Amino acid sequence: MIGKLTGVFGGASVEGAALVEVGGVGYSVRVPLSVIEGVREGALVALFVHTAVRDDAIDLYGFITEEELAFFKLLTGVSGVGPKSALSILNASDVGSLKRTIGQGDHAALHKIFGIGKKTAERLVVELRDKLLSSTTHPDRSVGASVDAEAIEALTSLGYRLEESREALKALGQDGQNDVRLRLAAALRQLGSH
Repeated sequence: MIGKLTGVFGGASVEGAALVEVGGVGYSVRVPLSVIEGVREGALVALFVHTAVRDDAIDLYGFITEEELAFFKLLTGVSGVGPKSALSILNASDVGSLKRTIGQGDHAALHKIFGIGKKTAERLVVELRDKLLSSTTHPDRSVGASVDAEAIEALTSLGYRLEESREALKALGQDGQNDVRLRLAAALRQLGSH
């Protein structure tokens, strides 16, 4: 089983999958549209991979972050949601927004996604809502990491360099670890004191 592929991005195939060349072998990997649009041809790309085995095919699904891969696997665990449908859902929005939509029980927003019917949208909310809410009430390190990633994105959009944004957040330690606004405010105070 393939867990991660690191190779040269060779563009998109006719079917819309990413072509990743590793050691002279070109792998066809189904990825979210953001990967095809965001990675230039010839660039080095690393993808966390899910291998879907069917009677007639072995398909690879690749994601830039482990969080996307974990959410993809969570989606495919829902009755009636296969890998292609899960990928369509991930194409609709980022993982954080999708988790909020499901957590709020907004099956109407999920129904607007191409290929997701009303019953599937309702099933997604029913089967995943409690899992997502329980994961936010028992935060782990990955939650803190995603909070810092959002804070870094906000700081860089304000004009701070990536390195100084990371250093400011690192200097804060665990303060406000699970709240983006608290981390961002503290980091701005830290950066403003220099």
